[in-house]
Amino acid sequence: MSQLPLDLRQRPALGRGDFLVTPANEAAVAWIDRWPDWPAVALCLVGPPASGKSHLAEVWRQVSGAREVAPAELARQGLDSILGDSRALLVEAADVGLALEAERQLFHLYNLLGERGGHLLLTARQAPKRWPLRLPDLASRLATATVAELGAPDDALLQAVLVKLFADRQLPVTAELVDYLVRQIPRSFAAARLAVAAIDRYALARRRRPTVALARAALAERAAELEALED
Repeated sequence: MSQLPLDLRQRPALGRGDFLVTPANEAAVAWIDRWPDWPAVALCLVGPPASGKSHLAEVWRQVSGAREVAPAELARQGLDSILGDSRALLVEAADVGLALEAERQLFHLYNLLGERGGHLLLTARQAPKRWPLRLPDLASRLATATVAELGAPDDALLQAVLVKLFADRQLPVTAELVDYLVRQIPRSFAAARLAVAAIDRYALARRRRPTVALARAALAERAAELEALED
């Protein structure tokens, strides 16, 4: 009889040494490492979901001592509450549904950081020039932002990510299994996370070690979700 596993959430490590660097993301990593020697007030990390934007942003926040504010909170808090006397600010998912008042607040924060010689780090799926901004002044400011892209993972990065995801869950993994997954799953970090989670759950329920055969069965159960990640 199969054992029903508990749905325990994994807590990823977010230190600089935990970030896997390959040609797919090395340019973005170099910009984070280059701080505070940035040519503009703002730097925007751009990439698909689960590409490592939040990980790099957290690395920068720890190094810079930056304050962080969610886009939805921009319009609800005053400048002092958001920034205080800090010279660094992080806004994640900045391209998702900014209200007009939030745009105005971000414009003022940008100017204040510029006056202080500080910096603004944004994460987004697209570069600022593609955001549906309604405030021309903010669009003009963000047009000067440095854009650092994190691309879809190459084979080397996808292999490394899979190995790390298995290690985070304390699952033994073979090179054969990793190579199989690289060939089978969509080329994205989101797909890697979904695949490893599915294999973990499947293996735990059956009290078996991960193998290619087990992975094949586990992925078959999540085929629709994996296919959706290719859209």
